[in-house]
Amino acid sequence: MNMILEGKTLAGLIRDALPARAAACARRLGRKPKLVGIGWAADYGSYVYLKKEIEAAQKTGIDAQVIDITENTTHAEFLRIIKSLSSDKTIDAVLVPKPLPEHLNTSEIWENLAAEKDIDGSSVLSIGRLFMCKNWKEVQAMRGFPPATAMAVMRLLEHYKINLSGVETAVIGRSATVGKPLAHMLTCRDATVKICHSRTKNLADALQNSDIVISAVGKARFVTIGMIKKDAIVIDVGTNQDDKGVFCGDVDFDGVKTKASQITPVPGGVGPVTLACLLENIIISVERGPETL
Repeated sequence: MNMILEGKTLAGLIRDALPARAAACARRLGRKPKLVGIGWAADYGSYVYLKKEIEAAQKTGIDAQVIDITENTTHAEFLRIIKSLSSDKTIDAVLVPKPLPEHLNTSEIWENLAAEKDIDGSSVLSIGRLFMCKNWKEVQAMRGFPPATAMAVMRLLEHYKINLSGVETAVIGRSATVGKPLAHMLTCRDATVKICHSRTKNLADALQNSDIVISAVGKARFVTIGMIKKDAIVIDVGTNQDDKGVFCGDVDFDGVKTKASQITPVPGGVGPVTLACLLENIIISVERGPETL
């Protein structure tokens, strides 16, 4: 019988401790910890998620606000925003949406985002430090933050005591925000990892040999029952809308759950844990202080 790897319980465990930590940070700072999120309303999914993060932060005892950009925001204007948020000592955490308008998604932007405030691990410095880590102890000790969605997957696997050492694991997707950092983090936990993508030949064959399949490809119900081996563990990172406008993951959940031994739902799987990790990172950014980076 398959097991549903829901994320709400773990997210609750993470979030329950945060109000007290936020209050302690406020006493030390003489003000509430502060988060500023950058919002791009044209990307509906990420904007809704940002609003949820802002609301959750405020309920936790964190001062949170949104700066909106549009497709008409120039690169120079956006760079000024990033530099200002990075240097402002009254701002403890910055959350930048993904995706960004194409003309704003440049290395110069990510190079100027302060790593100590980059709670989603998007800055060049944060990503570079992550890829210098050789094992999980070094990941846990790294300065800055790993990408929150990738960390959410790792914490979910740990929560359910899923063994990774030597286990054949396939990651579908090679983005800099999820696929690549997640694959590296899995290797730091001694998994044997293959990265699959749109150019992978015989994708189904590659997945059939994998005990764990993690999809971050961003295509609605892309992973079907015929693509996985019996009793595989399936982790769905996708947040999509199908052609009928129904919210769903990368995995055909109803079909795949009959073959997988363990599977995450969408919604209610990785998503709540990602939100909790981001909230926790705001508190951690204050607790560490800027001098640590």
